[in-house]
Amino acid sequence: MTAVDRGTAPHPGPWQTARVTGIRRETPTAKSFTLTLSEPRAFWPGQHMIVRLTAPDGYRAQRSYSIASAPSESAELDLTVELLPDGEVSSFLHDAVEVGDVLDVRGPIGGHFAWDLRPALGVAGGSGIVPLMSMLRRARALGEPDLFRLVASVRGPEDLYYATEVGGPQTSIVFTRTVPDGYARPPGRLTAPDLAAALDTDRELYVCGSTAFCDAATRLAVAAGVPTERIRVERFGVTG
Repeated sequence: MTAVDRGTAPHPGPWQTARVTGIRRETPTAKSFTLTLSEPRAFWPGQHMIVRLTAPDGYRAQRSYSIASAPSESAELDLTVELLPDGEVSSFLHDAVEVGDVLDVRGPIGGHFAWDLRPALGVAGGSGIVPLMSMLRRARALGEPDLFRLVASVRGPEDLYYATEVGGPQTSIVFTRTVPDGYARPPGRLTAPDLAAALDTDRELYVCGSTAFCDAATRLAVAAGVPTERIRVERFGVTG
């Protein structure tokens, strides 16, 4: 597969409406929302959309959420939203939004973290798996699953997003606190051997998660010999 110039990544258009056509629970604190856009927009794996809410009194709040689905010709895309304490937008999406509701959205946003189809390894901490899942799905849809490998770190099985889909020869799950029965790797934080098993010398790295996770994963990658210019990082904040 030929790599694409990252500078050609799709840019955001104007605000538009999107109808919620599906809602799926991923974990106790995360849901995926399938949106059907009024104006289809091309996107690359790794990009995100802005969701804007408007109250009856005119007050507005907006947040960015990563696209979880693979690019397609469809007007549909999936956003996976983690419910955050006191998160005004995530709370509304989780508690009030139903299938059939209409949201204001804008995007796609972001070029630095957009995957350009070069062989890559994604390293995810918790909800940081969302944009990397778009990359994994894209590679599988292309029929070249080894283009994108994934190492995902989560506390326990109940915290794993896309649990029925994410597994496969190109993925490795690191459970830091509790593991499923019979799981070979004991619980513990991400280590250098976890990365080494999935690394090739020429793979790009896409690291996504909390600031602490991204810093730790980046240190492990650099120690393993990955040049810093091949490491792309997206840190998830705490606003919601």
